[in-house]
Amino acid sequence: MYGAFIGDIIGSQYEFDEIKTKDFTLFSYDCDFTDDSVMTVAVASAVIRAYELSKTGETEIPLSR
Repeated sequence: MYGAFIGDIIGSQYEFDEIKTKDFTLFSYDCDFTDDSVMTVAVASAVIRAYELSKTGETEIPLSR
């Protein structure tokens, strides 16, 4: 997951732009995490939670915390 986050941060400065070169600055002050990182964390959290609940024999996973 670290690679996904680093790639997201590096690419954030170019999001919605068509960059055709491989010569670019990796990190700048314009870099930040995006919704892609937030969704990655949310999905990973849900998968881990579902796995933990499945070990207890639960057949339904509640949507609340």
